[in-house]
Formats: sequence, structure tokens, C-alpha cells
Amino acid sequence: MGRILAFAYGTLSYLLFFVTFLYAIGFVGNLVVPKSIDSGPPAATLTRGLILDIILLSIFAIQHSGMARPAFKKWWTQYVPKPVERSTYVLLSSLALILLFWQWRPITDVVWSVQSTAGLYVFWAVFFAGFGIVLLSTFMINHFDLFGLRQVYLYQKGEDYTDLGFRTPFFYKYVRHPIMLGFIIAFWAAPTMTLGHVLFAVVTTAYILVAIQLEERDIINAHGASYEDYRKRVSMLIPLPKRG
Repeated sequence: MGRILAFAYGTLSYLLFFVTFLYAIGFVGNLVVPKSIDSGPPAATLTRGLILDIILLSIFAIQHSGMARPAFKKWWTQYVPKPVERSTYVLLSSLALILLFWQWRPITDVVWSVQSTAGLYVFWAVFFAGFGIVLLSTFMINHFDLFGLRQVYLYQKGEDYTDLGFRTPFFYKYVRHPIMLGFIIAFWAAPTMTLGHVLFAVVTTAYILVAIQLEERDIINAHGASYEDYRKRVSMLIPLPKRG
């Protein structure tokens, strides 16, 4: 029964993540969803809006990066069973994003606005390409392991979890962090860029650059020379020719 419950919990956590990911596309792109980055009730003042939005982004950043650190994982797996550790992380990340979507205060002063039809097509193509890169990159390194489903599936079958090891498939041969690159592309590719959207893009880009440093430190500790060599050959975010 415990294995079945763990699998059900992991599946529900994954489904919530996937719905949240789809909502994020609509939220950032002002598409379809009832409340987006430029819609909904504004803050009473610009200062309050900036403060609240920065707090919401910080909550996600602290949760998402802090809970991913090995020291934190070692501590909290004393209380959270290892088979559902990743699913719980995914669940809490999704809830942090849902809080951001719900409480975000739009700041709609326009920074730039593309008017030409050709320009709109280019921006939308880049926007969807960014999110496409994100999704495809997760499948290249095992999407279901990344979001906890593989762990609960193996547990439900009574099999031990095995680490997938260090691999560099397709996109990862050109940049070390294609998922993060995809997010940066999507967050900045706005045909109409408002002040609130700029705030979102600047803070998330800054967070990504910091988070990459923390993640790479952990990867080096885990994989040593093989990752150090990879860093020398492949650029972090911008697909440049291989070095060395």
C-alpha cells in the first residue's frame, strides 16, 4: 500500500507541475490564462508592486535553489522518504509558482512594443522556441527522473533507484545549461515588454546565473574531472564553438 500511495503522490505532483508549466507559458506570454504577467489587480502604488513582486520571485528562488542543495537533501530525507523526495521538491516548486501567479501585481508601463506583423511573428517564434528548448532539454536527460516519476515508479515496482550518471546529449553538447537558456529566451522574447515583465525577466535571469554557479559546484563535487573537462569544452549558456 505504501508503494502504491508513493506512486500516486508522485503522479499527482508531476501532473500539478505539468499544469503549472503550461500556465507559466500563458502567464509570461499573456496568452489564454485568466491572470497573466500584465493582467489582474495592480498594486496600490508602484513601490508596493515592486516589493511584492520581488518577494514572490525570491520565495520561488530560495525554495527552488535551496531545496536542491545536497546538504538540504541529506537533512530533509531524514523526514521525507527518499522515493518521494524529488516529487515533494517538484510539488513545492509548483506551489511556489502558483503563489507567484496568484499574487503577482502587474506593472503595465510599456518599455517597448513591436507593431509590425513580421516583428510579432519573430518574437512569438522566439518565445515558443524558448519554452520548446526547455521541454526538449528535460527529455534529453530523462524528463521523468528530473520530475520524480521514475523514482516512485521504481519504488512501486520494488526496484532500487539508480543514478543516471553524467551525460551530454544533443543540446548539452553546445551549452551546459540548455534548460536555463530556454527560460531566459522565453522570458525576454516579449513583443510588448512592460515594466513588470522587465522586472520578472531581470530577476529570473539573475537568479538563473546564481543558481547555475551553485548547481555546477554540486556537479563538480559529484563528477569531478569529467565535469571539469566538460566545462572547458562547452560554454555555459551561449552556444559558442568548443574550446580546447
